[in-house]
Amino acid sequence: MTGGHPHVGVTGAFLGLPSFPVAARSALADSVQRANLAHATGTIRAKRASVVGELDNWEQLRLAAEAIKDAALHRLDEHLETFEANATAAGATVHWARDAEEANRIVVGLVQRTGASEVVKVKSMATQEIELNEALHAAGIAAWETDLAELIVQLGDDWPSHILVPAIHRNRAEVREIFLREMGKVGRPAPGDLTDEPRRLAEAARLHLREKFLRARVAVSGANFAIAETGSLVVVESEGNGRMCLTLPETLISVVGIEKILPSWRDLEVMLQVLPRSSTGERENPYTSIWTGPAAGDGPRDVHIVLLDNGRTGVLSDAKGRDALRCIRCSACLNVCPVYERAGGHAYGSVYPGPIGAVLTPQLRGIGSDIDKSLPYASSLCGACFDVCPVRIDIPSMLVHMRTRVVDENRGGLPSAEGLAMKAAGWLFGDHRRWQAAEKAAAGGGKALRSRLFGGKDALRSLPWPASAWSGARDAPVPPAESFRAWWERTGGCDE
Repeated sequence: MTGGHPHVGVTGAFLGLPSFPVAARSALADSVQRANLAHATGTIRAKRASVVGELDNWEQLRLAAEAIKDAALHRLDEHLETFEANATAAGATVHWARDAEEANRIVVGLVQRTGASEVVKVKSMATQEIELNEALHAAGIAAWETDLAELIVQLGDDWPSHILVPAIHRNRAEVREIFLREMGKVGRPAPGDLTDEPRRLAEAARLHLREKFLRARVAVSGANFAIAETGSLVVVESEGNGRMCLTLPETLISVVGIEKILPSWRDLEVMLQVLPRSSTGERENPYTSIWTGPAAGDGPRDVHIVLLDNGRTGVLSDAKGRDALRCIRCSACLNVCPVYERAGGHAYGSVYPGPIGAVLTPQLRGIGSDIDKSLPYASSLCGACFDVCPVRIDIPSMLVHMRTRVVDENRGGLPSAEGLAMKAAGWLFGDHRRWQAAEKAAAGGGKALRSRLFGGKDALRSLPWPASAWSGARDAPVPPAESFRAWWERTGGCDE
């Protein structure tokens, strides 16, 4: 058991996934998952609103966080070089990885050099992104997830479905069954009298993982932030499993996206205020671990940092899309998104689901596949995601930008039905005389046409094919018998 699903990374395995509308339709039919998601996201939303409401300077903190991340990205090359120099001076070894393949090759090689056959892992989006678990498994190395939610996903041979809570789609009864069925296959089994009480489930996970913590010689982590000023890495978490991984093993390998750089310690002050409130609804994270290279007699003796690009410099080159790199992986946008709450994370076909995934994933992977073309449309553009984003990423505007890119990059060939409809609408709206003629033609259809389409009801019944695909999923109101233009021409704007 190595965890993860072969189709959730951003390498090449995702290409077999269906488009978002197809995957979402299947997810909508899962009433248990929808109930789990509604309960979990509702709870997190309420907690976030409560702790954010305690601060009278919340908007100022958001503005500060936005400015800090923008400043870091605008001089990213300089900050990365500064980070490398300071981390190296502190005794760490820094590696650079252009893509997932290179990053995996570096990490696998480092583990093999130690002679270890297993690693323990801190929850890391970057390692999921590059499908590190699969690469380690192919090399005969077992990767054990130690975050509780990641453990549930791994034991259940499942996919992560949320940035913060990967097993958000599972309820307690399902978790109990997974623990009873799977724990004994890969280590200490769950107690036979295990219930679905949260305390008992957490205890079973703790006992199962303890033996892995104590024997592990190598750990793999990501990082929430990387401080250029000192070459330090920062991990925040809620359970303490991260602290175990970061202190007990002899070798620590951290895979860090290059956008995680912060210029100075002072910048971290702001981030450690906005991140916990936006993610877990806490005033501060229970565990904040910061390390700067190895230290004699304290923690790992061999520290490696893999700085990961994997498409990020390409995102940075897009003036309208680069703001997505400000993301600090808090998941607040997922918890308020009506589309995510109903469709769940698996429908997005990536480790980055929800609104941020809909703009970040197509930029990292490109928009050549059906699923990546569809992701920018996985939104109602309601704007709730921007309202809660602690670094003020304007996701709705970025979604529109990405939709434009999808259209522009897929011009040529046979046009789609939607493309033909939009082209016809553009021609019609391009000249007021055409529009007037269309209005008159529509009015000339008279009562017979209105009766056929609306059946004497207050809402649209059905349009003829192919427009029936549109009308069959909507309750459109009956249009007025007379247009405003016709009424004005007839009355001069005077009430009758």
